[in-house]
Amino acid sequence: MYALRRWWDRNGLRLGMVSLALIVAWAIRETQGAAVLELYRGLNRPFVGDVPPEQQIENTRILELEQRLVELESQNRQLQELLGYVDTNPSEGVVAPVIGRSADHWWQQVILGRGSRDGIQVGFIVSGNGGIVGRITHVTPNTSRVLLISDPTSQVGVTISRSRFMGYIRGQSANRVVMEFFDKVPDVQPGDVVSTSSYSQLFPPGLPVGIVESVNLNKSPAPEAVVELSVPISSLEWVMVSPNPKMGESSEAVEQGAIDSAGN
Repeated sequence: MYALRRWWDRNGLRLGMVSLALIVAWAIRETQGAAVLELYRGLNRPFVGDVPPEQQIENTRILELEQRLVELESQNRQLQELLGYVDTNPSEGVVAPVIGRSADHWWQQVILGRGSRDGIQVGFIVSGNGGIVGRITHVTPNTSRVLLISDPTSQVGVTISRSRFMGYIRGQSANRVVMEFFDKVPDVQPGDVVSTSSYSQLFPPGLPVGIVESVNLNKSPAPEAVVELSVPISSLEWVMVSPNPKMGESSEAVEQGAIDSAGN
């Protein structure tokens, strides 16, 4: 009897805790956690108040509508900026949404939600609010594919608007491109505006491209400048597609030939 009492004194509390835990676990299982949920609601009620389920649903709906309103306001602002650009640059163009973009070709191409039914043709110019974006390379009745100027394979003849020194840009898979000059000592400095030049056979001259960000005159074999594009290629949602006055005479081979001959 004495030994049993000593064992109880030593292990009774532990045995009681284990039994209580088993009872609680069994109760949770049998009630599918209802007791715990009610306990949580009771403890949480002083902090959140007693909100009926109908009000909770209404609050969730209001929050969803507020978030949708923010998104619509953002889209409306972008469209207004694009339409403002169209008003200051009148042309026979089509406003088109960007509906497709592959992660593997993020900086190379985009798909537009307008096609030949809207009058779009291969070779048309694609621009955004502030400058060129690329050109149409493939058209279906309802969609168009755009080769972006940020594509590393894309080369466009350009000029420094202030000093008229010329060269060409090549994409860097980013919102910046590299301009390589034909002259060994070009007059260029950060902040200069870069536009398409008369040497470009794919784009008419005078279209804004971007702003010179930095210059490396010691680059071999020719001086280079990093140009920040006027249009943020990484976040395109809407663009303007316009006829290209040089369509009849341009091809990629002609463009490369013009660049090579100018360089020589």
